Amino acid sequence: MSKSKNAQRLLRKPRIRKKISGTEVRPRLVVFRSNQHLYAQLVDDVNGVTLAASSTQVLGKEGEALKANKDSAALVGKDIATKALEKKIESVVFDRNGYIYHGKVKALADGAREGGLKF
Repeated sequence: MSKSKNAQRLLRKPRIRKKISGTEVRPRLVVFRSNQHLYAQLVDDVNGVTLAASSTQVLGKEGEALKANKDSAALVGKDIATKALEKKIESVVFDRNGYIYHGKVKALADGAREGGLKF
């Protein structure tokens, strides 16, 4: 019996996490996808603190409703990059959270790079 996509993702996730860790200077940019929204956080693993966060849910409250698609993912990426640069963070470690680097996850990463983050 095959495992669900999410069960497979949860098996991949620890393999990725044991290789990467965020610091205050170079935090971890974590991506989470739900069926309706996309979320991004900058996490300092040393102190266990979230430094900044953005999502389609938060951005959707300001204007029209955003769906979990590539265009919205790019907007979330640019927003998290803006918040990071405000806190003088220029470089991050990208944590795809077990998701395949394709589609929405790639669009979010490209949006963050466009916004000025380096990873």
